[in-house]
Amino acid sequence: MNSTPQYATPSLLRRFAAMVYDSLLLMAVSILYGAVTTGINVAINGTPTMGARISWGMWGWIVFAGWIVTIGFFFCYFWHKSGQTLGMKTWRMKIVNDSDLNTPDYSKCIIRCVIAPFSLLLFGIGYWLLYANPERQTLHDKISKTRTVLLEKDPKK
Repeated sequence: MNSTPQYATPSLLRRFAAMVYDSLLLMAVSILYGAVTTGINVAINGTPTMGARISWGMWGWIVFAGWIVTIGFFFCYFWHKSGQTLGMKTWRMKIVNDSDLNTPDYSKCIIRCVIAPFSLLLFGIGYWLLYANPERQTLHDKISKTRTVLLEKDPKK
């Protein structure tokens, strides 16, 4: 007999609503990242002439990769720390290990972060698998050995 508590699984609508919240935070993080990298570029290469674009040269791909890593770090940090991003906290969801319901370690968070964008491909097929899977896990839940659970409402005080 399984002694771990059972939790409900959040619906796709709830998951997508949390994504919208998190996308607003990611926009702010992206703006900050862009400001810092642009500031570094201007400090090294000088201010471009009026109306000219900043030239990144061969560093453009590295700056882009750094931005992707920054976004990945955002998710991995919060998933490992508390199992929740701010959007997930608002919508009462949490990422836990599939086996023991604790917050996942960084390796599982990284796997989840790499696979989750593929779940969005083809009209979110990786998310729709939630309804075909008896354990109600998405593609990135299954591969990373994590699950997304719906937390109970806090009782009003």
